[in-house]
Amino acid sequence: MIKILIVEDEVIVALDIKSTLIKLGYEVTDIVTNYDKAISSFLDKKPDIVLMDIFLHNSLSGIEISKKIKEISDTPIIFMSANCDDEILLEVSEIDPFGYLVKPFNRNDLKTIINLIAYKLQKKWVQNSDEKIKITSNYYYSLNNYLRIYHLDEEIVLTKNERLFLEILITAKGELVSFSAIEHYIWLKKPISESTLRTLLYRLRNKFCYELIETIPSLGCRLNIKL
Repeated sequence: MIKILIVEDEVIVALDIKSTLIKLGYEVTDIVTNYDKAISSFLDKKPDIVLMDIFLHNSLSGIEISKKIKEISDTPIIFMSANCDDEILLEVSEIDPFGYLVKPFNRNDLKTIINLIAYKLQKKWVQNSDEKIKITSNYYYSLNNYLRIYHLDEEIVLTKNERLFLEILITAKGELVSFSAIEHYIWLKKPISESTLRTLLYRLRNKFCYELIETIPSLGCRLNIKL
């Protein structure tokens, strides 16, 4: 199970984040509020991801804590702050974080970024392994160098965009992913026509059983996971 450390001095915010993460299937190692406790907890419990508030009362900033963590390991750090001015973003960028959540953020924002990082960590841990992970009774995936999808023992040939489409659905663990999130993940900020995503989805469904990818009109898609 992926372990997450929360560095946040607003108790209500921290507890809400903890509740969301636990519901998503992650372990919260600690909630800490200052530099000393953050470093001590990080060294002791070795979290896989750190959620870091930038501005902490009676403590060095989250940026300073992150610099120390980076000296120890390359653990993914996600910054949280209500302040996103250019000066702060420039200072944060020097640490090369995995993400930046602007307060107040909703649970879907948190879920999306955590699930994507968890997927990347999982990919790193099992790279060059032949382990197959079940999606349904007949479909599996592996992360041997890159995402591979199998129907029983036969690999399904995918294009780059088809693979990216399935990656974001897999990270969501059966939860709905909005069309805008899918478009951003595949094409970033590149403008696409309305038919581009529909065509990609149509091609994927021709390669799988139609029930595997469920579409909710005007909202998004999800994997119809049946284990």
